Amino acid sequence: MNRALPVVRLRVPTDEDAVAWHRVFDDPDVMEFHGGRSAELSVYEELTARQRRHDAERGFCLWTLLDADDRVIGFTGAQPWPREWGPRGEIEIGWRLGREHWGRGYATAAARSSLERVRAAGVPEVVAMVDSGNKRSIAVAERLGMRLAETYPRPGSTREARCYRLAW
Repeated sequence: MNRALPVVRLRVPTDEDAVAWHRVFDDPDVMEFHGGRSAELSVYEELTARQRRHDAERGFCLWTLLDADDRVIGFTGAQPWPREWGPRGEIEIGWRLGREHWGRGYATAAARSSLERVRAAGVPEVVAMVDSGNKRSIAVAERLGMRLAETYPRPGSTREARCYRLAW
């Protein structure tokens, strides 16, 4: 079934978005593949500040994701892979939504918009790192045309991380 994707809007994160992200992601289901528990507000304050720097320096970041009513429902975008393991030095595209917005096409719509922006910024290829148990995000990566390229052991986990790639 090819349904129409919802309208989404992306913006560079504001200081206030740290509070919104903290609220939207304060759910064990949302955080299942991101450490399993909610992060402190200070983590989101640092993350939104870092994303503003990325946007100013690179022309892309993890943008705040807004629905058609301008409500913050998550984030999507790209940033340099931030960990010591995995595809170091590469640009990773990612998305995270509040639980109530799952299954409606928001992640796919937002990620497609992100890909257009990252491509316009001159990035020739992106990766998406997805926990092997995260079937929803695997499906989004595949809908974007990304292909599984390699796997990495996840420190502290029995599951692997799958690295999907897309070049244009």
